[in-house]
Amino acid sequence: MTPILSAEARAVRDEDAFDVPALARWLRENAGPGWSARLAGRPEVEQFSGGASNLTYLLRYPGGAELILRRPPAGTKAEGAHDMAREYRIQSALHPVFPLAPATVALCEDPAVLGGPFYVMERVAGPIPRKELPRQTPRDPASVAALCRRVIDLLVDLHHVDIEKAGLADLGKGEGYVGRQVAGWSARYRAARTRNVGSFERVMAWLAENQPADRGAVLIHNDFRFDNIVFDPADPTVPIALLDWEMATVGDPLMDLGGALAYWVQADDGPLFRRFRRQPTHVHGMMSRAEVVAYYCERTGIELTEDQWSFYEVFGLFRLAGICQQIYHRYYHGQTTNPAFRWFGIAVIALEWRCRRIIRRTARPARDPRPQRRDCLRRFMSSLRR
Repeated sequence: MTPILSAEARAVRDEDAFDVPALARWLRENAGPGWSARLAGRPEVEQFSGGASNLTYLLRYPGGAELILRRPPAGTKAEGAHDMAREYRIQSALHPVFPLAPATVALCEDPAVLGGPFYVMERVAGPIPRKELPRQTPRDPASVAALCRRVIDLLVDLHHVDIEKAGLADLGKGEGYVGRQVAGWSARYRAARTRNVGSFERVMAWLAENQPADRGAVLIHNDFRFDNIVFDPADPTVPIALLDWEMATVGDPLMDLGGALAYWVQADDGPLFRRFRRQPTHVHGMMSRAEVVAYYCERTGIELTEDQWSFYEVFGLFRLAGICQQIYHRYYHGQTTNPAFRWFGIAVIALEWRCRRIIRRTARPARDPRPQRRDCLRRFMSSLRR
């Protein structure tokens, strides 16, 4: 649920180190025809620092080959999380029909090699947008607009993949994807809730009561963001790879769009949302969220009213709140000391406000929410001082 790569690879953290000679031996024996000669010697290993889910490393071989290794973090794993074999299988099946999924090299499920499963894929080198545009990306509005349009085109192209031809139809669980997602994320949020954030009960009840029927079953990425996209070094407005297939499945395409737009902080959003911006969607030339929805529907032929879109928008924001709260729960209970996670509770509170504001907009004139907001913030800040 987190970006596979950051902009720079750095020295491997001590707690994330592994037996490099053992890896080198295993890869030479298992990487398949054509790889052995390219994988001679011991690779130089660096770690990408982005993300809080699977660990990602860069392997640089003396002969010039560059590979990416993915492995789960140490410690207890949630059931179904960090499934290396599933992620490897999806990428391997996708690459022939959707070349922007990087080619895979080898999967290891033997814990004797590195202590747990891992897989290796080819590296696709190029700039990756994070909070700001990469320095080599042009800033003029026309170039930014072209980049933005191509990002949405990439999502449309993914949703048009023939899942039968790719051999991925069995990822789907049949009708009821929307309902399963609402129920599943509601259960996850309740399990991770801490006493200093909102309950989201009104939001969850509204989602349960207003869920639409599935709008088709396509391959969805489930973590579609700018920092999971590699751009062409020769033209940094052209995507050349889509990364991080950990959450990919078969489901409703509008749920994927709603999840993607939950991260889409635009220039006219309030200061609190701008504070949590993680991608450069505020830059002059980027589409607004409403423009993205209109463009996506035009490209796909989907007919959608503003009120119908409200469900997917609220669900995307609620799902993001669930992700943030799961991370904040770990910080709150002392299971991680990363200081950046200290403020994730504020993000959860802000996301609930936005969800409820959208719900009020679809139902009746809104009451002034400012007194409630002040009370929530006071409770949260008080909990941090304890």
